[in-house]
Amino acid sequence: MRRRLPPLSALRAFEAVARLGSVGRAAEELGRTHGAVSKQLQALRLDAGVALFDKVGTGLAPNAAGKRLAQAVGRALDDLGEAYGEVVREARAPALRIACSASFAMGWLAPRLSRFSKRYPDVRLQLSMTSAREMREERDADLVILWDRAPYPAEDRARAIRLADATFGPVAAPDYPIARRGEVLRVGRKIAHDHTAGAWAQWSRVSGLSIEAPTEVSFPHTHLCLQAAAAGMGVAVAERRLADADLTAGRLVAVAEFASLPDGFAALPHRTRPLSPQAQVFVDWLRVELDEP
Repeated sequence: MRRRLPPLSALRAFEAVARLGSVGRAAEELGRTHGAVSKQLQALRLDAGVALFDKVGTGLAPNAAGKRLAQAVGRALDDLGEAYGEVVREARAPALRIACSASFAMGWLAPRLSRFSKRYPDVRLQLSMTSAREMREERDADLVILWDRAPYPAEDRARAIRLADATFGPVAAPDYPIARRGEVLRVGRKIAHDHTAGAWAQWSRVSGLSIEAPTEVSFPHTHLCLQAAAAGMGVAVAERRLADADLTAGRLVAVAEFASLPDGFAALPHRTRPLSPQAQVFVDWLRVELDEP
């Protein structure tokens, strides 16, 4: 439906005169001449077909009709200014660049980002999904989210900000055959991650259990390891949060207890840039989210 609106070019002049009570002061605020503002008021009066101001001394005061219009125009300009300011701030504010594995992004982080955006609407995020190997070569991200710090240089490990426990355990399809003899799990095939192969060894060391398998297969992403395990290909070791959906749906079962690995999840800041307030907000939010069951 076509809107019946007054001349938009005259509304700012009208609102300023109604608020300031003077054509001269309104002209000064708007950066226009006295004559230009008077002309805008005349155009608005002719379009409305009714006078909007009464002369009071040397100034002007809105009459009853003018007051109603001034209130509506003031609210509209406030809303417009606020919305435009948000657009400009979002366009000019640098995005907070987060790098993490594709499996962590898809399986855990992305479904929760709407909560972050609602709570911190002024923080723009740029998510970079990559492999664990490529994450070690990341140079531009403000924060790299990781759990295995062993492959990183000592200075990077020292800068890492701990976020939460990383809890790993072996998972398999419900009908996958497993034999347990004391502290040893015997399976037909072990599924490993190409770039975090130490997960099995760390889990064994912490849990006190070991796994024996005549064959092994590896994949470059955790979600592929989980899919292979759910398809009955073997037993995978995975972080509880990333396996939770499959465990809840019954596509996977835990074949032994989960164990917290020593380092836990961490955020690795940029090598040279100081941690920004936006990055600190994201770190604090991650800690809370990762701590939830």
